[in-house]
Amino acid sequence: MQTMNIVLIPGFMADDSLWDDMLPAMEAVGRITFGDTTRGSTISETAEHVVADAPARFVLVGFSMGGYIAREIARIAPERVEALVLVATSARADTHQQTRRKEVALKMMETRPFAGFSRPGILISLHPDRASDDTLIERVRAMSERVGIEVYRRQTSQFRESDLYRLEPIKCPTLIVAADRDALRSLEESEELHTGIAGSTMVVIERSGHMIPMERPDALAAAIFAWLREHVGK
Repeated sequence: MQTMNIVLIPGFMADDSLWDDMLPAMEAVGRITFGDTTRGSTISETAEHVVADAPARFVLVGFSMGGYIAREIARIAPERVEALVLVATSARADTHQQTRRKEVALKMMETRPFAGFSRPGILISLHPDRASDDTLIERVRAMSERVGIEVYRRQTSQFRESDLYRLEPIKCPTLIVAADRDALRSLEESEELHTGIAGSTMVVIERSGHMIPMERPDALAAAIFAWLREHVGK
């Protein structure tokens, strides 16, 4: 398989360290660029920033919120995207309940210093077996604290619109990766992406919650690269 450029886009309140455990495997097959999600007040604006910093041609990997950004990039710069990998994401709009929770979270953050995600909030994003994995929980908390309160305000204020009706124009090879115990994004949401993007492939990572790149990095890297060998750079 030829060496390729790989652009990694993290999710909500995540930074480049999301991918740390996968980097050795990734760097063996590609040149890595990290998409910056801290700029822009909308998905479209953030996508424009990532494209501006990206190589001429690249494989795009988007995690969670990063999946929304990645799909927007595939639409606005299709000639530059060799392949698309969507990890633990969705094409659905924010629900009224999700919007309300964001509003409440923003108000609560104004009453105390920002120290990253709370432990209960982090546990929702992890497989139940990780409930006592203090090292992983602290990594997720510290990552969100590094991203900071200003980005938290901006990302929390964003309303994610559905792009289910805009999936058909995505023509590049696409892999959709779901987790079997993701409490934030259901298998049904991944299946909607799979159905909406013609010719796409879907795989399910077992024994993982939402944070697949940190919970099952080896399994995720193996799934991505097995698929890339078959669909890209032959």
